[in-house]
Amino acid sequence: MDRLDSMRIFVRAAELGSFSAVAQQLGVARSVVTRQVAALEAHLGAKLMVRSTRRLSLTSAGTAYLEKCRVILNLVEAAETDVAEDRAVARGNIRVGLPLSFGLKRLAPLLLEFAEEHPQVSLEMDYTDRRVDLVEEGFDLSIRITSRLGPGDVVRKLGSCTLVTVASPAYLARHGRPLRPADLAGHECLAYTGDPNPSTWTYGVGERAESVYVRSRFSANNGDMLADAAARGLGITLQPDFIAGPYLEDGRLEQVLQAFAPAELGVYALLPGTRHMPYRVRVLIDFLSERLRAAPALA
Repeated sequence: MDRLDSMRIFVRAAELGSFSAVAQQLGVARSVVTRQVAALEAHLGAKLMVRSTRRLSLTSAGTAYLEKCRVILNLVEAAETDVAEDRAVARGNIRVGLPLSFGLKRLAPLLLEFAEEHPQVSLEMDYTDRRVDLVEEGFDLSIRITSRLGPGDVVRKLGSCTLVTVASPAYLARHGRPLRPADLAGHECLAYTGDPNPSTWTYGVGERAESVYVRSRFSANNGDMLADAAARGLGITLQPDFIAGPYLEDGRLEQVLQAFAPAELGVYALLPGTRHMPYRVRVLIDFLSERLRAAPALA
């Protein structure tokens, strides 16, 4: 193996935290992986990793070297892609972070379709609603649904969805229907704790945004759970249309406050900085963008 192969093995070992996991992924003996990392350390004259019985961890030199390796390998891939762009075939591994509910409901079928169309691409999918550190955790991209992007976020918008305020017919019969956002103060609300401010819901009232404080006896970091709770009559919840849609269609939930639209949520591919985008990642993003925008609605 050459120096670039050793760098690739070191990067994968840093991302997976295990020589055995890298060996299994590459289909080689564990001793091959340990020798390559040891050769790098000998060449550099510095310890890159500390081995323990549980997991590998990087030294300060290893952390600095990891970032430089990623830059170098990315430039090599960019150069190869530029030369072969006209005959390029998407190949290689893509590690993608996916929001739980949207990832399962909307993206899973599309990713399966993508895998069928691109047999030389392997997909490693991590379902979580937390915001992942793309560089530190070795993600090629993550899909985020938000109305507020962070400063410095490098994104491509794939689509959009809307938030709807919903409650069960039984709850509304018992407690009445809120007519304005301020009326929510007198209701039991079911808050999504994945939001930065789960107890504050914001609506469009005329030309301005109005934020209301809601009390929540029941909260969760998963929208499907909250929609189920609302369908059981436990309160009012604010959910994206891809979660609330089936409940509205079969009558388990009813929409309220239709005249006061919350901010639209964007569906974004979040990328690890301004580095060159590998061809396989660009192909995946183009595929998802085309499919999501072609859909008649996300609800």
